[in-house]
Amino acid sequence: MTKSLYKFVRYTMLFLCFIALIGCSTAGPMSDDHGKRTIGTSIDDMMVASRAKSNIKSVNEQLGKAHIDVTSFNGVVLLTGQVPSEAAKLEAEQAVDGLRNVRVINNELEIAGPTSIPARMNDSYLSTKVKTALLADNNTEGGRTKVVTENGVVYLMGLLTRDEADAAVSKAREVYGVQKIVKVFEYIN
Repeated sequence: MTKSLYKFVRYTMLFLCFIALIGCSTAGPMSDDHGKRTIGTSIDDMMVASRAKSNIKSVNEQLGKAHIDVTSFNGVVLLTGQVPSEAAKLEAEQAVDGLRNVRVINNELEIAGPTSIPARMNDSYLSTKVKTALLADNNTEGGRTKVVTENGVVYLMGLLTRDEADAAVSKAREVYGVQKIVKVFEYIN
């Protein structure tokens, strides 16, 4: 087999596997436990976040240099970070609006200068502490809760019942360093 034919077969197989996984997100109900996402839905969320970041950076130079994070969970998009103006905040949201598989956009961008590297490292550490606390507690659904931290503010996302969400918020409040908690949950019955 020639090298170019080998590459073609390899990329074709990867593409077919990817298509099969995408199909998992649209085929039938998720399961009896509606709080669990399919692999396809997780891949869709990764693709949404990637496309959203690319779209935002291409809007203008100002947004390309801003500190913006995009998180997608089950089609719910969370925009966090700092932008220089209200107009830039709106432009970032508009760049995400209309993307395939985006159902809701929560624009939590702050109008401020970008946070420092030590502040971002602290945010990562805080996210890890909150996630660990949720996973270690038998009363919370840590595996179904996404934790995002920006400038000391903890955003909690997930497919949870109201009781599960309340338990997650209570546990996150106990973690030292959390300044504020914002619920971005999608509630299920």
